[in-house]
Amino acid sequence: MDSIGVLMPVPMSPYLEQELEKRFNLLKLWTVPQKTQFLKDHSGSIRAVVGNAGNGADAELIETLPKLEIVASFSVGIDKVDLNKCREKGIRVTNTPDVLTDDVADLAIGLALAVLRRLCESDRYVRSGQWKKGDYKLTTKFTGKTVGILGLGRIGKAVAKRAEAFSCPISYHSRTEKPELKYKYYPCVVELASNCDILVVVCALTEETRHIINREVIDALGPKGVLINIGRGPHVDEPELVSALLEGRLGGAGLDVYENEPEVPEQLFELENVVLLPHVGSDTVQTDTAMADLVIGNLEAHFSNKPLLTPVV
Repeated sequence: MDSIGVLMPVPMSPYLEQELEKRFNLLKLWTVPQKTQFLKDHSGSIRAVVGNAGNGADAELIETLPKLEIVASFSVGIDKVDLNKCREKGIRVTNTPDVLTDDVADLAIGLALAVLRRLCESDRYVRSGQWKKGDYKLTTKFTGKTVGILGLGRIGKAVAKRAEAFSCPISYHSRTEKPELKYKYYPCVVELASNCDILVVVCALTEETRHIINREVIDALGPKGVLINIGRGPHVDEPELVSALLEGRLGGAGLDVYENEPEVPEQLFELENVVLLPHVGSDTVQTDTAMADLVIGNLEAHFSNKPLLTPVV
């Protein structure tokens, strides 16, 4: 398989790069200055693209690569892959579900705790020497808070399971009600936000869910509510979120994703009721390795004419 061209648009996992180089002819697009010419020169040999949550394969790239057979995404989210174009051209698509579920769900709970208990601000309080001048202020209890989950898929269910360990009542909104689950279902997001203390966003990004967290939803969550976004940045109308936090219409936010990464609204930097992470939901050594192995397994299966491990298209 070492003659098969595999295009990687941006740097991802060093382990993934290393393992791909052992098996394929890995082409690292970010290392070349003339990307358009590079793609043209190698268009006859590139049969696979390895993307991630931020860089996949849009229609333009797909049209540039006439020999492309498979897009293997180093992520669960595939909103950066033009699925319709892939279907049209018979290009297979895979992602990396399940293996990152625990890490992302863990982080959702960590963000909720960090916002309510002011963990980051408390850390700064100690480091700056302010503790010597007096105790830190009282914060807010997490146990027993009502947790609303937007998107009750694999990760959403894992978040619910963890929140239940803190005696948190669970409610949710998703495309369809899941009657086999005991959680309270709300048919619209505004109603869900009106009836929870913490709203966790973990649904897939589609045209329907883009800016699903708008001013109406934020105001429904209210000045004591907390928004946790571990889904995708564009789920949230970011200017509306910023204004709600600055005006006190929203109680707090824990964010791992943003609308224009790596750009983050600077107005949030000084707010103690906001915790900001650099999109690290699945970034542990263990999950990085498992995701990389799944990408490689899908590529090897495809080029060996075997069933894909995690097919999307």
